[in-house]
Amino acid sequence: MFQTYDSHSDPAAHPPRLAELRRELATRRLDGFLIPRADAHQGEYVAARDARLAWLTGFTGSAGFCIVTPDRAGVFIDGRYRVQVKAEVEPAHFTPVPWPETKPADWLREALPEGGRIGYDPWLHTRHEIREMEKGLAGSGIALIAVAANPVDAIWTDQPEAPVGIVRLWPDEIAGETAAEKRARIAGMLRAAGQQAAVLSLPDSVSWLLNIRGADVPKNPVVQAFAIIEENGHVAIFTNPAKFPAEVRSALGNEVAVLPLDALTPALTNLAGPVRIDPATAPDQVFSLVESMKTPIIEAQDPVILPKACKNAAEIAGMRAAHLQDGAAVTELLCWLDARAPQLDAEPLTEIDVAKKLEELRRARGILDISFDTISATGPHAAIPHYHVSEASNLRILPDHVLLVDSGGQYGNGTTDITRTMPMGPCDSAVRRPYTRVLQGMIALSQVQFPRGLAGCHLDALARAPLWSEGMDYDHGTGHGVGAGLSVHEGPVRISRISEIALQPGMILSNEPGYYREGEFGIRIENLIVVEAKGSPDGREMLGFGTLTLAPIDRRLIQPGLLTPAEIAWLDAYHQRVWDEISPLVEGEARDWLFLATRPLEG
Repeated sequence: MFQTYDSHSDPAAHPPRLAELRRELATRRLDGFLIPRADAHQGEYVAARDARLAWLTGFTGSAGFCIVTPDRAGVFIDGRYRVQVKAEVEPAHFTPVPWPETKPADWLREALPEGGRIGYDPWLHTRHEIREMEKGLAGSGIALIAVAANPVDAIWTDQPEAPVGIVRLWPDEIAGETAAEKRARIAGMLRAAGQQAAVLSLPDSVSWLLNIRGADVPKNPVVQAFAIIEENGHVAIFTNPAKFPAEVRSALGNEVAVLPLDALTPALTNLAGPVRIDPATAPDQVFSLVESMKTPIIEAQDPVILPKACKNAAEIAGMRAAHLQDGAAVTELLCWLDARAPQLDAEPLTEIDVAKKLEELRRARGILDISFDTISATGPHAAIPHYHVSEASNLRILPDHVLLVDSGGQYGNGTTDITRTMPMGPCDSAVRRPYTRVLQGMIALSQVQFPRGLAGCHLDALARAPLWSEGMDYDHGTGHGVGAGLSVHEGPVRISRISEIALQPGMILSNEPGYYREGEFGIRIENLIVVEAKGSPDGREMLGFGTLTLAPIDRRLIQPGLLTPAEIAWLDAYHQRVWDEISPLVEGEARDWLFLATRPLEG
């Protein structure tokens, strides 16, 4: 249920590991090394073998990196993890660094004013990432050195083996398109652009293209693999062939070759160009290998990313069906929590208890796995946006605290992600006022209509404006893309200040504004939404969002006087829909509870 690598298992181990890494670097005549929270595929979740950042530092967040020099070790984290990192790293040895406010190149210039050699593993960094750092280091005398063997791996004596998750087929009727049709579509894009082949490094791109799913990393049902697709539609996939049962190989057909990972290097050095490679996602080493043969490279986005992001009717139908079952499970959890709340003093309830109960309810409704580590957070833990409960951090839920539960499931027809914040007893306006502002932001984004061509950066402020009116904000994006039976965090589309990718019909995103008061409480309300075409009286192409998530939004934390009549009407209509679609799926006490939870706000 919990995170892949548990840093709490031996907190005292991290400083000695840091010292040993420095000794290893000295033997290699390196003045520093970059340790990313990434594997060769740049996925958010990494297998235990690739959890180098957590193994070295203790930091277990889903984004960040460490730079080690002879006398410094900076752990770079964004706004989601600035509370979490303080609890996970040893401050006498590791220094949290706010990122992206502090650029790694600027930090290195200060750490190594006389210059130096900084090593990096070229399989773990994208070409774009290395270029940006080289630009920042220009004129500093600091050189980035690609290493053939990762020094962290050299000192990690009990490093786990690479995963061998068995591959399964994703049904064509749920995919809405056969793998052969997808290969033909992508191959047509390559031919039209005059490209002979494209290198795919993202596991979800490979999995989507071939209608396969895997079990290499927890929660994300992707196949860890590289692939090369040619302009004739032939695909070579590079991974451990033992993952592929005979029936999967047969279904893929003769135009898909499954090859061992060590065949990737010779394949890259024997390509005829031009070859399309994405500098934002492909490892730096992929570029170096193709460049070594002077093969022409076209730098362009992974050709699968946008087709995968724009879900077809069958994929959306599968996602809607998954959300029905998920909404029923969340409803049962909320009912269970309300029944437990009055007895919290006599019958203790903890964060882990809630996470386990929710997973149990989801499993009863057919999940294959949870879609990410459940964030079950009460009191001060709820103020950590990406808090992960562990046995060491597990808090008892108290009647005067709110409880934030952010969770999701991987179903046989889709992926879910939902956050609800609930009172476990009476709450004053210090909580209710920001909760209402968060709700207003979520409603504003849910009901907006906008001209085609706008991106997430144009809409992000709508979700923040109610909070801004109170001098409040949150340090994470408002929404991320979501895969259909794939990664719960899917690129490239987002709703954030920095996302300039135009929203298109079929894209599925989260809508999750929040508010966090460090050491006290946190609030987040999240639904998944799908981009839909909307009509316009003057013929203008307009888009909007349809809501996929169906579960009650707690009304007890709302200050109704802050809501406009239109906002109340939206909430009442949403709750009527929740009742209409979820009530047939739950019984007894849960159905009675749902009836009360979905009444009109002023009813």
